[in-house]
Amino acid sequence: MTTSSPPGFWDFPYTSQRMPLLARNVVSTSQPLASAAGALMLARGGNAVDAALATAITLTVVEPCMNGIGGDAFAIIWDGQRLHGLNASGRAPRRWTTEHFARYQAMPPRGWDSVTVPGTVSAWRALSDRFGTVPFAELFEPALRYAREGFLVSPTVRRQWQAQVPELLAQPGFREAFAPGGEAPATGELFICPGQAATLESIAASKGDDFYRGRLARAIADHARATGGLLDEQDLAEHRCDWVQPLSVRFQGVELHEIGPSGQGIGALMALGMLEHLDLPSAGLDSALWHHLQIEAMKLAFADLQAYVADPEAMRAVTAADLLAPAYLAGRARLIDPDRAAPARPGSPHSGGTVYLTAADQRGMMVSFIQSNFKGFGSGVVVPDTGIALHNRGWGFTLQPGHPNQVAPGKRPFHTIIPGFLTRDGQPLLAFGVMGGSMQAQGHVQVAARIACHGLNPQAASDAPRWRVRDDNHTVAVEWNFPADAIEGLRARGHEVSVAARFETEFGSAQLALKTANGYIAASDHRKDGWPVGF
Repeated sequence: MTTSSPPGFWDFPYTSQRMPLLARNVVSTSQPLASAAGALMLARGGNAVDAALATAITLTVVEPCMNGIGGDAFAIIWDGQRLHGLNASGRAPRRWTTEHFARYQAMPPRGWDSVTVPGTVSAWRALSDRFGTVPFAELFEPALRYAREGFLVSPTVRRQWQAQVPELLAQPGFREAFAPGGEAPATGELFICPGQAATLESIAASKGDDFYRGRLARAIADHARATGGLLDEQDLAEHRCDWVQPLSVRFQGVELHEIGPSGQGIGALMALGMLEHLDLPSAGLDSALWHHLQIEAMKLAFADLQAYVADPEAMRAVTAADLLAPAYLAGRARLIDPDRAAPARPGSPHSGGTVYLTAADQRGMMVSFIQSNFKGFGSGVVVPDTGIALHNRGWGFTLQPGHPNQVAPGKRPFHTIIPGFLTRDGQPLLAFGVMGGSMQAQGHVQVAARIACHGLNPQAASDAPRWRVRDDNHTVAVEWNFPADAIEGLRARGHEVSVAARFETEFGSAQLALKTANGYIAASDHRKDGWPVGF
């Protein structure tokens, strides 16, 4: 970006009460207390990675209904010269055999048989070791203050928290830690999770080693043995996170970068790779055709995700390179009829609770970071006296025999959480993410298309009403303020469209930081509590 902005760049045409932040150092996430923690690290002279980590650690305390110490994480970092990717997702326990899951018709969504090894703590350590400048223990100071003294629960957090309580009360340890009165804390209530402060203190002091090889690891394994889980000390001790090269596609003069499989980021890349062949800008912003082309491309990408994407070590017949091959994506694009919705089926290349944050500093470092327990609190299993809510990423596996994503020992499941990054001509443009299950890849496509095709500023790109292809990969939901003529046009093309209520949360929440000549434009989604902060 330059100081000369294109016509209409500073317009805010969508329903929102948000304005972006313009500053040389920025942090943006879904919870203001966490954003402030990141800003504190920047004010102390730390860099964007330090800010991102303090924000992420604080989020486990102040937004526990969407992420936690027992989750997974991914990151994309622009270090000032190039991009780095981090995959800190965990693997299945060694005893997760086909025989163990033979009693199920589908992967269980909650309980111990949905708990893979948590990777979030390893992400904090890896990022700090490689890029951080603030001592690791100092990153925990804001989170520890809220863990010891409590925080005031916001209306959005209360709503999301309470929605999960009835289903999770029976899970071992959940009631005692997160619903002591049988329900979520009230809006404005001061909430303290017993044991969480001691857990964070231990992680800070040991640089995370205690979580994988010490007292915390034993507590997790002991709880599993006592309540029916198979996760043990060896599974935790063998965990490792991986530095990876992000995958990318070019679209309308920009490049979208995503972490590769087993995550769904490749779905966003595939959809944009198809749309590059369809002259999306000519469809007209917010027209029925504009949305229809994106929806159809996303449906085709989802069909391939469901058929082929898994732990990359298991993707032997169809690889990520096969799915992103230009000729393959051009062929998939030819299946899209501009006038008609069509069923989406996998192609033949050879002939999904999350928090997201972004931070950027005046030295040029930019961070796109996401961590999650998956479905809100995740599995619902909480380790006693620790505040560790364990995720349910194992739900991402399938039981289908022979499928590349079939559950197996030591394997990573299909993953929904994805950080995104846009570059232009090899230089950083936007660190962004749109948290929310299967909405994430679709959200990346919608945000990237608005910025690349029509030059919207990041707040407007976030504010715009969104569509979501539902998990049946056929029906479509749209937000309450979606243009009426676009809804009519989609239905005329054969889409089954439902209109969501105003405060429906299924359309994701974006956080964005756009690089300018002199700093950044940071934006935070009006659908959540967050505000960008900076100086």
